[in-house]
Amino acid sequence: MKIYIGSDHAGFELKEDLKSFLKQIAHEVIDVGCYSSDRADYSDYGHSVAEHVLKEDAFGIIICGSGIGISIAANRHKGIRAANAWNEEIATLARQHNNANILALPARFLSLETSKLIVQSFLSTSFEGGRHLERIKKIDL
Repeated sequence: MKIYIGSDHAGFELKEDLKSFLKQIAHEVIDVGCYSSDRADYSDYGHSVAEHVLKEDAFGIIICGSGIGISIAANRHKGIRAANAWNEEIATLARQHNNANILALPARFLSLETSKLIVQSFLSTSFEGGRHLERIKKIDL
């Protein structure tokens, strides 16, 4: 599976660790930045991942300190459903009920091990469709 990943400075270390993890479990990972722990604006990377996800019908992972700012930026793009998840259950529900195509992680509040479990839950869960599809159709204006 192709996964675009991006972060600001607060999420840089977690992004680097998750890139290695994703490659180990046989995913193609494309890093769109940032590339150091120097100050970086979350919106730049939220937009970049969103654009790639839409263009290539792929999945994305975005990371900032809280996961909030970067998900707000990504969600400005029609067709993006970025979900900020802090545990496995939220990640699973984001896929099952919301057909989320981008996972947002709050780097300042998660361990690497918890982040790995969240990522695995997100990537291994399918969208249920049905009544949830009707709700999703009402999201984009």
